[in-house]
Amino acid sequence: MSAIKILTTFDLFAFNWCLGLPRAPQMAKISRQVSRLGDGGLYFLLGLILALYEPVYGMTFLLTGLFAYVLELPLYLVLKNTIKRDRPCDALPFEAYIVPSDKFSFPSGHAAAAFVFATLIAHFYPAFTEISYFVAMLVGISRILLGVHYPSDILAGAALGTSSALIALALAPALGV
Repeated sequence: MSAIKILTTFDLFAFNWCLGLPRAPQMAKISRQVSRLGDGGLYFLLGLILALYEPVYGMTFLLTGLFAYVLELPLYLVLKNTIKRDRPCDALPFEAYIVPSDKFSFPSGHAAAAFVFATLIAHFYPAFTEISYFVAMLVGISRILLGVHYPSDILAGAALGTSSALIALALAPALGV
C-alpha cells in the first residue's frame, strides 16, 4: 500500500472516530472557542503586551514572532493552493460545525499559527512551554472536531509553524532582532 493510501486511511479513521464520539456535538461548541485562539489576533495582542511589559525582551519576542509569521504565511498559502486538498466537510457526507474561511484543508493555518506561537513562547518564556504546546494542540484538535481538517492537516500545520518559528529564531539575530 502506498504512503498516501496509508495516510488517507489513517485520516479517515481518526476523523470519523473523533466525530463519532458521543459528545462530539457538545465538544464542537467548545471547539469553536478554542479554534478562535488560532485566528492570530490574540497572538499579536499578547506580543504587544509583552513588548510593553518588557521593552527589550518582549520587543524581541514580538519582532521574532512577526518575522516567523512572515515566513509561515506565504508557505502556508503556497502549500494550501498547490496541494488543494478538499476539506472533510466537502469530501465526505458530513456537514462541518463552522464555515471554513477558505476552500482547502492542507495544511491547517490555525495549527501553523498556534505552533509558531507555542515555539516562540517555549524559547522566550520556557516556564510556559507545556501550557503553550498544550493550547496549540487543543487548537489543532478543535479544527478536527469542527469538521474542517483531517489529522494530517494538523500535523502538517504543526510542522510548518514549528519550522517557521525555529528558522525565525535562528535568523533573527543576524537581522538585528
